Amino acid sequence: MKIGVVGLGLIGGSIAKAISKNTEHTVLGLDRDREVVLRAKLTEAIDGELTEAELRDCDLVIIALYPHATIDFVREHAEEFKPGAIVTDCCGIKREVCEGIRPIAAAHPFTYVGAHPMAGAEFSGFDYSKESLFERAAMILTPDSSVGIEVVDMLKKLFLALGFRSITIATPEEHDRMIAYTSQLAHVLSSAYIKSEAAEKHRGFSAGSFKDMTRVARLNEQMWTELFLENRDNLLSEVRGLIQNLQSYADALESRDEAALFALLKEGRERKAMIDGEEA
Repeated sequence: MKIGVVGLGLIGGSIAKAISKNTEHTVLGLDRDREVVLRAKLTEAIDGELTEAELRDCDLVIIALYPHATIDFVREHAEEFKPGAIVTDCCGIKREVCEGIRPIAAAHPFTYVGAHPMAGAEFSGFDYSKESLFERAAMILTPDSSVGIEVVDMLKKLFLALGFRSITIATPEEHDRMIAYTSQLAHVLSSAYIKSEAAEKHRGFSAGSFKDMTRVARLNEQMWTELFLENRDNLLSEVRGLIQNLQSYADALESRDEAALFALLKEGRERKAMIDGEEA
């Protein structure tokens, strides 16, 4: 199978490297930065450049761009995809992307399946991509009812071969609702947490908790601004819920209410144990 990867940043570069290492497929790459394409070829992350002519021959095209750029790429190249080809993406939101691409796919002889690899790192760009990025990660697919089971099965087998631990099937709406909590809220919290004046003096006083809480504050603000705003309704609900929960802790501390604080902490511990499937 000939696979084209559009966008050779952290995710696209890692996908290309994983395909090259773990499969016998031919992988071609495209990036707006020509130097990145050259580095990808020199490091054997790709077999060659994804040109317009090669795009017409790709059985699978994986687009690893920002949401708006992903929709634009499909719209601009819809006539160039091989009849019968599968086109998928790696965007962290799915409603807007699927709504933008599905009508285009319906009017052309290619199949679109939304996807979101649940993996990443603090740094972005091809230089930080690695073939092992997806080991034991989850992949979410959002196929609509027009997508045949054989297409989903092919994608499942490919992504498992790249190291993914599990494949989850969801609707775009379910994806965006859950991702607001499991990913986006954590980035908001980390970004807000690191702004404390105490953070500047943390050395010698911090351990694993500080590292865990601040890791994703080192984010790509351009990408995450787009993701947050396109999932504004779900994320805003989660942020407001978090503020409400934090207020309960603040109230207990302000009133020196030992029983209330104890109950809040106990509830949190028991909920974590329940979610993890452990006995409290």
